Amino acid sequence: MIKKYILIVALSTASLKGSAQLYKNSKAPVATRVKDLMARMTLEEKVGQMNMSSLKESLQSNIGYGVLESPFITAKDIAFESAEAKKHAFEKTRLGIPPIQIGEGLHGVLAAGSTIFPQTIGQGSTWNPELIYQMGGIIAEEATTMGIDQALSPLFDLIRDPRYGRVEECFAEDPYLVSKMGYAFVTGLQGMPSQTKSAIAPNKIMATAKHFAGYSYGLGGVNLAPTPIGERELRTMFLAPFEEIVRKGNIYSLMPSYNEIDGIPAHSSTFLLDQVLRREWKFSGYVISDYGALAQLYNFHQVAKGPHEAAVLGLNAGVDVEASRPDVYKDLAKMLRAGTINIKQIDAAVKRILTAKFKAGLFEKGLADSAGINNKLHTATSVALSRKIAEESIVLLKNQNNLLPLDVKKLKSIAVIGPNSDKVQYGDYSYTRDNRSGTTVLQGIRQFVGEDIKVNYAQGCELSGHDRSGIEKAVAAAQESDIAVVVLGTTSVVFQGIGWNGKAGKDEPTDPFTCGEGYDVTDIDPQGVQRELLQAIYKTGKPVILVLIQGRPWSIAWEKENIPAIIEGWYPGEKGGNAMADIIFGKVNPSGRLNMSIPQSSGHIPVFYNYVNSSKGNNREPGTPDKPGRDYVYSSTAPLFPFGYGLSYTDFIYSDLKFSAKSFGKAGQVEVSCKIKNTGSIKGKEVVQLYVGEKVNSVSTPVKSLRGFTKIELLPGEEKTVRFKIAEQDIQIWNRQMKRVTEPGTFKVMIGKASDNIILSDTIEFTGNP
Repeated sequence: MIKKYILIVALSTASLKGSAQLYKNSKAPVATRVKDLMARMTLEEKVGQMNMSSLKESLQSNIGYGVLESPFITAKDIAFESAEAKKHAFEKTRLGIPPIQIGEGLHGVLAAGSTIFPQTIGQGSTWNPELIYQMGGIIAEEATTMGIDQALSPLFDLIRDPRYGRVEECFAEDPYLVSKMGYAFVTGLQGMPSQTKSAIAPNKIMATAKHFAGYSYGLGGVNLAPTPIGERELRTMFLAPFEEIVRKGNIYSLMPSYNEIDGIPAHSSTFLLDQVLRREWKFSGYVISDYGALAQLYNFHQVAKGPHEAAVLGLNAGVDVEASRPDVYKDLAKMLRAGTINIKQIDAAVKRILTAKFKAGLFEKGLADSAGINNKLHTATSVALSRKIAEESIVLLKNQNNLLPLDVKKLKSIAVIGPNSDKVQYGDYSYTRDNRSGTTVLQGIRQFVGEDIKVNYAQGCELSGHDRSGIEKAVAAAQESDIAVVVLGTTSVVFQGIGWNGKAGKDEPTDPFTCGEGYDVTDIDPQGVQRELLQAIYKTGKPVILVLIQGRPWSIAWEKENIPAIIEGWYPGEKGGNAMADIIFGKVNPSGRLNMSIPQSSGHIPVFYNYVNSSKGNNREPGTPDKPGRDYVYSSTAPLFPFGYGLSYTDFIYSDLKFSAKSFGKAGQVEVSCKIKNTGSIKGKEVVQLYVGEKVNSVSTPVKSLRGFTKIELLPGEEKTVRFKIAEQDIQIWNRQMKRVTEPGTFKVMIGKASDNIILSDTIEFTGNP
């Protein structure tokens, strides 16, 4: 049978020599082009499409690769290597099939010279999809100048455990919020779905939804650990954002996750990659493995004896391309000839890969121009957007006695203290931590106050370790000042060897990484002696503002009780220092809202707002150290700060809740509206949040679920009406037969400032009638 196939291919290929090359006709339908090209391809050429290489190494191949990886160097050098590699593919391979050039683009292209935006956890805290859409557009534009065709972004993972190092790469703990922010990012990268069904515009790139699925909820918060969830929770929570982007966003590519669920690694899961993704959701894009994940089937998960068995598992599941240097998929031609796999599997994968290439316009796309690239990167517009996202991502957690904003006219001196006060921190998948690449909090404050206020700076301590030698100097700086801003936090993985302007050197910080991929922790208290530093400054009696620059939230119970003002800044991008100064001094009114629940302690993990009722026990008699109780003897089960929470410098009142109807049936919907008024003296932005819950179903469901939000700006005294729509899909469940249904019954509609701060509510009924 195998020999027969090879003979047929040889005869078919020979018969097509000299015939019209339909696959090169840009006006021909994509399906026609794919069919024509595949008929011309040898087995080795097809297998080449299922493997990846680097831009430079691809120059040694006369067969070609499906995917090429962008190196971690300067944008200009990437563009030069891209042009060489693609010119080689067009001119030196038999059929001239262009590769898909992939690149990292989590919060900016991972290339020296590109714009650095706030990390994803900060993007999610903006609750502003429009900003993320704009960011996606700029990342796409910068990527195309380097020849990049596909971004390995964004993540559709849920935040579930702050000990997990990749929390910083996630949008939120809630599937609805993740869906909306992820959809905005994808459409910014690719273009709107109506435009991308048949083609992607020249200044757009393909997006990748990852990590499919349940990756972010590993046991113990450990990266790559098994995910302890059942199918109902998987479908309800973890698959929901992916389904949204597949069904509505026309995403071109998807990446499985490293983890396993119930003993089945995702890269070998026919349930995830075939049944759910392709059969149920009708995904038409291609699946690219995570780096080394197919090899992990034999060297980590141990569900295969070696590369060939791993290849069979990957192919059967539906993994089309192996991302990493060829290992598992490199012998596919040999395996086919041995009868281990069949040609239909290879053809199905290659068809999906080529379809993506034709739709993305790669056969007509010009080569990157390294000569003029610097004028197209890091523009005033892109930098301004990075700053805008930072401003809207910053969350004011506490503001006792309205300590903030500070009035420059009332201050003579200010102390800026802490290990992150004069260090840029961008987060994982960044190319530098060099201060010359951005603005630190110290620099932002100095630029804001100019010569009007004396700024006393002291680092105080390192981000980790037990060196306390700098605390005394920091205390002196605070004592000499009217007020102290203490900047603490973490630092995350940076791709070493790139550096600012592509020249990594002595100015790159050497702090040990404490967050990011593979940097998980057992304790989410402040690390090192940072809390000791803060407590020493607190004891001076000076007013203290705590600023957190970090990739994961900390347990800050002591800080919440004792420090009068607390600001969560996450990793705020290259203009984060300016944005933070604007918040501190009131030029910008904070409007960020928490995209995750912050636990009281590590022992409270996991904590998230959309829990089922039994999650909090049945006694509901929380205790304290002085008065033991139940269900936790010495504590409540509540978060330290809840999902959706964030303060403003102004006040908003909610009123006039209205429903267009008090019941609805199948295919029906109800409009919910209310009025929001700014009763303060300055303009501000409010995130109005709509939740549904308290419905009796055949299976237990969350006490409340986010089903709508909008961010509005109001002038002092201004009032606006906000409107939401509630439909059948907003209360759908996976029933006992694992069917998605909507069961009749009444439920509560809640509108508020946060998940635990509901202002307006009323009940509504779903009748179940047509």
